[in-house]
Amino acid sequence: MIKRSIQFIAFIMLLPLATTGFAQIERFVAGTHYVELDAPVNTRDSSKIEVIEAFWYGCSHCFRFEPLVENWESSAGTDVDFTRFPAMWNGLMKIHAQVYYAAEALDALDVVHEPVFNAINIQGNRLQSESQIGDLFAEHGIAKDKFETAFNSFSVRTKVNQAEKRMQDYQIRSTPNMIVNGKYIITTGENVKTQAEMLEVVDFLVEKERIAMSTAGE
Repeated sequence: MIKRSIQFIAFIMLLPLATTGFAQIERFVAGTHYVELDAPVNTRDSSKIEVIEAFWYGCSHCFRFEPLVENWESSAGTDVDFTRFPAMWNGLMKIHAQVYYAAEALDALDVVHEPVFNAINIQGNRLQSESQIGDLFAEHGIAKDKFETAFNSFSVRTKVNQAEKRMQDYQIRSTPNMIVNGKYIITTGENVKTQAEMLEVVDFLVEKERIAMSTAGE
């Protein structure tokens, strides 16, 4: 009788923990808080959990999201591979994708990424011509001839074209979006009301992938 009582008490004590764990598992649901892609997209490093921010420099929501993303990135685990993806569905967005990949080719993303956002969203400079973009790069210490070479290079244009083709694979319809491990896409909407909550869903899916990867070899 005493043994059964002890077992019952132990069960009662563990019940809240089990309930809490279950609630956490069920907190975010496919089709409600995130979309599972029809066909997974290959990631650039299969040994890590890839997280992509799909953005556009001209998107005011992306502009406001950037500080949150930077803070999230600083605390992401070492097993997380974070990168950005310039979305595009019109000519201006394609130019801005070219800006991003030119900055990447020049190893200058840390230098010009924020100024490009600021120029468009604060200063009202749409950066719609090579001349305007070159002036901005020059303001931040990148010689115009180096910018022009990178901006018009075959490798940069190839990356833009490849990114344009991947738009359909990622099923991107708006910005900002977050894509986890080539499998899940998250955006704000009726069920994910804030950008902060969007990052909570990202963390949930990263952990989901982390558990899947850890048990894959068992």
